[in-house]
Amino acid sequence: MARYLLRRLLIAVPSILGISILLFTVLALAPGDPFGELATNAAVPPEVAAALRAKFGMDDPVLVRYFHWLLAMLHGDWGFSFTSRVDVDTLILQRLPTTLFVIGSSQLLALLIALPIGVFAGTRPYSLFDQLASTFAFIGFSLPTFFTGLLLILVFSIQLDWLPFVFRADLDATGWRWWWEEFRQSIMPITVLGLFQGASWTRYVRSAVLDVIRLDYVTTARAKGLREPKVVLKHVVRNALIPVVTLVALQMPAIFGGAIITEQIFRVPGIGSLLISAILANDTPVIMAVTFVFAVLVILFNLIADVIYGWLDPRIAYR
Repeated sequence: MARYLLRRLLIAVPSILGISILLFTVLALAPGDPFGELATNAAVPPEVAAALRAKFGMDDPVLVRYFHWLLAMLHGDWGFSFTSRVDVDTLILQRLPTTLFVIGSSQLLALLIALPIGVFAGTRPYSLFDQLASTFAFIGFSLPTFFTGLLLILVFSIQLDWLPFVFRADLDATGWRWWWEEFRQSIMPITVLGLFQGASWTRYVRSAVLDVIRLDYVTTARAKGLREPKVVLKHVVRNALIPVVTLVALQMPAIFGGAIITEQIFRVPGIGSLLISAILANDTPVIMAVTFVFAVLVILFNLIADVIYGWLDPRIAYR
């Protein structure tokens, strides 16, 4: 296992380098300049603007600027935010835990929805429960997250006044009161992402269970006299989860994209909202760092999915 993980990490290095080159080149060639407004600001002398551009290497060739950025990254220097006037790594470390908490909690909610409903529907195909589950699943992943988020705000925040619709990082509370307020303001963002992913995964879990439950070894297990719950849990679900794990890993970019929209709706102070504000302000170092972090997280989750394969299917050998 250790050798396999090491080999996969070594394989991931060229992927990360390729992603970084692509991201840096696109941002460098994109229209706009973080120092562009300095040229039109009468309060900034031209020599000061030129000195700033020379300091940050804005007029250097793209290849030279990329190698400077890469060397700085390897030394732990992620750049400097032109808008916030602080280091980029400080900004990301402040906001990354919030994003990971929202995404992690929403994916846990999605699994808690998709696994039992998908398995129960797959073991009872074309029943009333299966038809109801399929209908609600189609409705769930047909509605975009921004529409569901606005609908929850309208109902639970404006009409019923049960939940806050703005996520506050500076809660005026301590102790258990702080935890309660944090839980209340996290309910709607987590629910929006969890319901959307749970509806999508329910269909895939049902389809995977239907494929596995017809196989010969399942029939053999039943012929041996095993009880139906044991057949389903031990022989059907475990093997049906393999394609579902693949799906979850491949959908991580879409999950992060949905998190960016959800953070904007509920004003969640995560790296998704940081990315949007950096794009609007043309803060190139922040844009580069945040998109690079997203790419690394996607590669990391794919590696975790490969490890889970071995636990679900002992026939998979890590060599």
